[in-house]
Amino acid sequence: MKRLSLKQSGLLLAGVLLILDQITKNLILHFLYESHKEILPFFNLVHVWNRGISFGLFNHDHSGAWLLAGLALVITAVFLVWLWRVEQRGLALAIGAVIGGALGNVIDRVRFQAVVDFLDFHAFGWHYPAFNVADSAVVLGIAYIILDGLFFEPKRSKSEHHAQNV
Repeated sequence: MKRLSLKQSGLLLAGVLLILDQITKNLILHFLYESHKEILPFFNLVHVWNRGISFGLFNHDHSGAWLLAGLALVITAVFLVWLWRVEQRGLALAIGAVIGGALGNVIDRVRFQAVVDFLDFHAFGWHYPAFNVADSAVVLGIAYIILDGLFFEPKRSKSEHHAQNV
């Protein structure tokens, strides 16, 4: 069986995350539209309309939905170009996660002029803003990209430099 290329791996993960994001959001809209459900003492399922960006920033009105969707599409295009050039599987998957998450939230902004958030964690008086599968994909993808840039890329560059000088 042929192994997927880096581009294919990143795009496959983007597609899986996009589908998972949309399925979970539609389940929340169908079963939990205007209420919340306590699952664990520190975790609830809720339904929150986020008209802004991460953590509810700029969550004021509908006017920015198209602007935010357009900006996310531009950023997605940049990540697609990067995906086509990447040479490490982990980085390809991280980029795919960012692409899938960004597109999941773009779909919401186009459909609803807001993003459906529903994962609600809280403990000891601390409350994390509600988020969704797409947000998780973007955050984890960006975290990997940052860690790769800080720790793995310098090692790759050093070993490539060493191999060229041998």
